[in-house]
Amino acid sequence: MGLPKLLRLYTPQEYFALERQADYRSEYFKGEIFAMSGGTRRHSVIAVNILAGLHSRMINSPCTPHEANFRLKIKATGLLTYPDVSVYCGDVEFDPEDEQNETGLNPTVVFEVLSKTTEAYDRGAKSAHYRQIESLKAYLLVSQKAPHVELYSRSPDGSWRLTEATALESTVRIPGIDVDLPLAEVYAKVVFPESPSSRTEDD
Repeated sequence: MGLPKLLRLYTPQEYFALERQADYRSEYFKGEIFAMSGGTRRHSVIAVNILAGLHSRMINSPCTPHEANFRLKIKATGLLTYPDVSVYCGDVEFDPEDEQNETGLNPTVVFEVLSKTTEAYDRGAKSAHYRQIESLKAYLLVSQKAPHVELYSRSPDGSWRLTEATALESTVRIPGIDVDLPLAEVYAKVVFPESPSSRTEDD
């Protein structure tokens, strides 16, 4: 019986250096690096629509939306990841281990556009990480199969409350940033699959 192969563990500084040279993004957790899967055109359109909707409503706000290239570190768990969209209000607190100041610590809201390959992770382990961010007021899971947005908002007692919007005529009120985001804008120019068998674009 052979000896088990030792797992190569990386320091955060090694991870940051690798990320600056990489052609694709990766997550980091407890010394391990995990390549993130690529998205689809529908995923991209939805993320851009969310970013555009937030930006147009935040011109005079102390809050600023960021797209998926701005990295996030969850201080309580050490996970380094890239939300599809994140919103920071006031001054951004940067991870002191990242000398390039490319990693935020204190988002107010995060969005994830769900994909077939990541939905279980986004709903489970990743959501558990997000709920430990002290500054976070809300996180939203956005379907790309049909108009469906799940909003998890933090209550004053620290518990999380789920509300859902499932029609293009609906509007989501996002706590922490005082923004009303219509689903018609979130899903503008998005062509949904006609049937489960035709969902070839949903990664």
